[in-house]
Amino acid sequence: MNRCRTIWTLTLAIALVAGCAVCFSQAAKKEKDIYTERANARAEIKEALAKAAAEHKRLILVFGANWCYDCHVLDKAFHSPELAPIIAANYEVVHVSIGKGDKNLDLMKQYEVPRNRGIPGLAVLDPDGKLIYSQKNGEFENARALSPQDFRAFLEKWKPGAQSQ
Repeated sequence: MNRCRTIWTLTLAIALVAGCAVCFSQAAKKEKDIYTERANARAEIKEALAKAAAEHKRLILVFGANWCYDCHVLDKAFHSPELAPIIAANYEVVHVSIGKGDKNLDLMKQYEVPRNRGIPGLAVLDPDGKLIYSQKNGEFENARALSPQDFRAFLEKWKPGAQSQ
């Protein structure tokens, strides 16, 4: 009986250590930084608008932060094999950092993306800087729940020359 108890205790201890090792390895695995904290967002927008005008594209502003899980989900979706070609052909994308909720709030207001609706928050501009679309209801706040078809529908709807604007 004592031997069974010892084996059982060792088995539980090994399982516990293995489980902790997996958790710690996942926690240590950091996602790439999408948002540059020290970037001059206004300068990046100006540069992207010039490029968008030269290439007859639109500009997507993505307001968010590196700590935001759904911002990473959105970024991965935009880089997926299904969506990346649509982005490349039709859009310039600028990631605008909101830091810890204390940066570039004036730009969120300017482009009518309400901070209280969560992040990521998106705005679409034409090459002249005119606001075409702004996320008003937190449509991308829970990006993890959106399907690739949802992202594709958004991109198709707002690309240059789309009929459903």
